[in-house]
Amino acid sequence: MIQVQNVSKSFGEQVLLDGASFLVASHERVGLVGRNGCGKSTLFKMILGQECIDGGSIDIPKNYTIGYLQQHINFKHATVHEEACSVLKPNEDGWIEEHKVEAILFGLGFDEESMHKSPMLLSGGFQIRLNLAKVLASEPDMLLLDEPTNYLDIVSMRWLSRFLRAWKGEVLLITHDHHFMDEVCTHTVGIHRHKMRKVKGSVEKLRETIAEEEEVAMRTQENEQRKKEQLERVIERFRYKAAKAAMVQSKIKAAAKLANGERLTHERNLDFSFTETPFPGKRMLQIKGLHFAYPNRGDDGSVQGMGPELITDLTMEIFKGDRIAVIGPNGRGKTTLLNLIAKELQPTAGEISYNPNLQINYFGQTNINRLNLDNTVEEEIASAIEEVSQKSRARGLAGLMMFSGDAALKKVKVLSGGERSRVLLGKILASACNMLLLDEPTNHLDMESIESLIDALEDYEGTALVVTHDEELLHAFANRLVVFDGGTCRIFEGTYADFLEKVGWASEKKPGGSNSANIKVSNIDVKGDAGGNGNAANPVPRASMDRKARADYIAERSKVIKPLEKEIARLEAEIAKAEELGGELEAKLVTASESGDGATITAIAKDMDDNKKKVDQLYEDWEKTSAELEAAKDKYPI
Repeated sequence: MIQVQNVSKSFGEQVLLDGASFLVASHERVGLVGRNGCGKSTLFKMILGQECIDGGSIDIPKNYTIGYLQQHINFKHATVHEEACSVLKPNEDGWIEEHKVEAILFGLGFDEESMHKSPMLLSGGFQIRLNLAKVLASEPDMLLLDEPTNYLDIVSMRWLSRFLRAWKGEVLLITHDHHFMDEVCTHTVGIHRHKMRKVKGSVEKLRETIAEEEEVAMRTQENEQRKKEQLERVIERFRYKAAKAAMVQSKIKAAAKLANGERLTHERNLDFSFTETPFPGKRMLQIKGLHFAYPNRGDDGSVQGMGPELITDLTMEIFKGDRIAVIGPNGRGKTTLLNLIAKELQPTAGEISYNPNLQINYFGQTNINRLNLDNTVEEEIASAIEEVSQKSRARGLAGLMMFSGDAALKKVKVLSGGERSRVLLGKILASACNMLLLDEPTNHLDMESIESLIDALEDYEGTALVVTHDEELLHAFANRLVVFDGGTCRIFEGTYADFLEKVGWASEKKPGGSNSANIKVSNIDVKGDAGGNGNAANPVPRASMDRKARADYIAERSKVIKPLEKEIARLEAEIAKAEELGGELEAKLVTASESGDGATITAIAKDMDDNKKKVDQLYEDWEKTSAELEAAKDKYPI
């Protein structure tokens, strides 16, 4: 476990943390949320000892290991497989550990061919994935993951979510993906007003808790301000009366203890909407027999044939009001399709026909890279406004993108990735359109900004095509899909939820073909014999056989399985109770730490240690009983 106590951290006049405290207890998976720039990544660096602490302490148990996802590259082995296995400790069952590493690599999107490549030949995104595989395979006590999904496609993200839910140690996770965090984490910690607030449950529960506390604080502040004003009127009335001097002094002291009159400030969110150009008619564009492959080039840059086709014989129509999500693993052609529609690439075969009234705005990673770095934010947004008389709108649009006041005069070259994304959004808002092409628009945006983007898309009456791996955005937005998966590109008419239910991802299907995205598949293969029995030692009577024989079999099965199921339910209830007590003890420890009560801290720490041992034992008993239950179900199949 890691305990953060009264930690303070500033950079010049910018205060990030001021007396912040929280605890990551045994077996907890904790999501860390807060606006961009609030100190989340800085906290990770302080935990790792890479950044100094201005005040307070971060307590880490002796011999407690922490795995951290590195962004820099430092590979020392000849192949991807050797590099990933380099973190394993020598033991007798090394081949089993290697298979675990291979499972992690496959889960993160590597294939058999890439296993034997040099790590230095991988793309930047896959090099980061290899670093992530090494962290997961090293099995530390705690995982520190800072935006691990940034370089993952949707299939790898779903695999990582399942992997982390089964993680037996602790996890501290930073991600802008609200849906991913809620799927993985047991608790959420928010950095708010330079403090930390922890709740058991989802991001939404944390927000509700903070909102309730803010409302109480605001009412308290208003009440204290009214009392202060009343006291000041009394003081002013009797200030010069000698007989009331003692009373006046008492009122002055009472007023000094009340609110200072400063109102709580509200953190700003993006608040914008896309501007639609009217579109007469229904069909906006038509794609017929579209093919595309990138040319193979020699060392001298000359074209030497064509590479594999990314898009093969795609035919579709796009109509006014469509909400189309383009989904699939990385490197399969999603961005290429948007570039073709935006006329930044030309098809190798087939054609795209455009309605003459179509007006497109394109948000893509290449567009972000094309921002003029020497422009200010205001100048860059103004460059997208064609009419000279409308150039003054640029300052207002900069404000909408949270560049108010002097922030609008910052040069683009000093901005972070997220800030540059907001500049590009501002440029798109500066010119009206009736079709939006958005390529990974949620990258680099914080949760609040992503929610504003989703709201803006819901309100937009034009047509939108979005490439995204963000499942929250997919569920909220899409009514049609272009799916790149299993080596093909196809159209799916329906929502993302419909797709998962009816089709699913190729890599998540069991050998029999049924979708297993949300199903735990046993690694024990129970095969039936010619007579239809599930297990030769314990044959399941067929329906046509003697009813009594089948009833006896079911009764025998229940005698074995029911007690195990009851024991698991009891253990889960005990675990929940012990973890709830752990949360209460944690809160008491933070309070005692703030008051400096040494005796109480010692007593609570002992109770927490005893409770942790109890939780560990309960989990051990749960795992043992679960294994017995799995074996019993295998022995007595239905």
